[in-house]
Amino acid sequence: MNRIEDLMTALQKREEERNKNTVLWILAIIGAVAAVAGIAYAVYRFFTPDYLEDFEEDFD
Repeated sequence: MNRIEDLMTALQKREEERNKNTVLWILAIIGAVAAVAGIAYAVYRFFTPDYLEDFEEDFD
């Protein structure tokens, strides 16, 4: 009986480890998507012209 209990414990540990790995992969993917979105937004803000700057110069 002790051998069966050891096998069951090993299977439970393996299943818990799989769940942890799945959560880590999901968090890593979310982080990567957020990083790409942040970089894309920064590039967009850098290359978008500032229209208010041109508007204020007309009244001087």
